Amino acid sequence: MASTADIKNGVVLSIDGQLWNVIEFQHVKPGKGGAFVRTKLKNVISGKVVDRTYNAGAKIDIENVDRREFTYLYADGDGFVFMDTSDYDQITVPGPTVGDAKNFLLENQQVTIALNNGNPLYIDLPASVTLEVTYTEPGLQGDRSSAGTKPATVETGYEMQVPLFVETGTKIKVDTRTGDYLGREK
Repeated sequence: MASTADIKNGVVLSIDGQLWNVIEFQHVKPGKGGAFVRTKLKNVISGKVVDRTYNAGAKIDIENVDRREFTYLYADGDGFVFMDTSDYDQITVPGPTVGDAKNFLLENQQVTIALNNGNPLYIDLPASVTLEVTYTEPGLQGDRSSAGTKPATVETGYEMQVPLFVETGTKIKVDTRTGDYLGREK
């Protein structure tokens, strides 16, 4: 068992059987009364963010989370197969764990997977990826009813909004956190 003195940003705590990632923490020593630790925690699975306060010296469960580099290989039914870049072992990550990251996964792409006791918790993608537009309608000059954007489908099957000048076959940069168009790849 660890105590509140061991809390740091990025540490994963086990609370009521669920895993929570520490986003921020603050040790507070008021002039009157005992010290306490104020934390902001994010649920590893659902992404829900909560505030929680602990008395100084309280016992907490810190979980061991291993973040390792993996290479995405292919989709296998409901799961996604990744290869560990250090020992070449392959793991299959279930679709719900991959979540929206599937919209931006390309074969041989490097990702970071957080593992707890060998179980994948979540996938960290690079901040942006380069994808090729596989289909979009031709943009008509003067058609400004949609504020200068049109729908486009990229090579992963994800549909997004792009500016009118983007054509089929164009390589574009996409923000993996929001799914927004960032610009054309040079």
